[in-house]
Amino acid sequence: MKPEDLSHKADRIHRTQVRVRFGDTDPYGIVYFVSYFRYCHRAIEEYLRAAGLKPEETFRNVSEGFGLPIVEAWCRFRRPARYGEILRIHTRIQELRAKTIIFRFEFYPEAGEELMAEGTAHLVAIGPDWRVRELPERIRKAVTSD
Repeated sequence: MKPEDLSHKADRIHRTQVRVRFGDTDPYGIVYFVSYFRYCHRAIEEYLRAAGLKPEETFRNVSEGFGLPIVEAWCRFRRPARYGEILRIHTRIQELRAKTIIFRFEFYPEAGEELMAEGTAHLVAIGPDWRVRELPERIRKAVTSD
């Protein structure tokens, strides 16, 4: 199956806010790189909820026999974020494939449009045998419907 063209869905951006906590920072008060990945995961959870999906039944669904682990993640840091700041995360689906959802993230300050960081996360559908499988149709429909 070819990647699905989601250009018509480009305006479907979910926005999540996070406040930088002390435990998210390095000794200098700058957000530690690993924290961005936690923020991305939270943004995926909020995106799924907004699409009508329960994250606890989407990342791992024993009764339907599938899971959606993150198998690749990438982030570019453009400007430091600091302890106490509020970040806005814009989340969208960059690409939808037969077996994969690629989420894209953009981080902005609470006020302003300066891109602070950007990244992606690749989720792959697997079955109970841990082998790659097709995305469940209900997941595909939920993340692509308007």
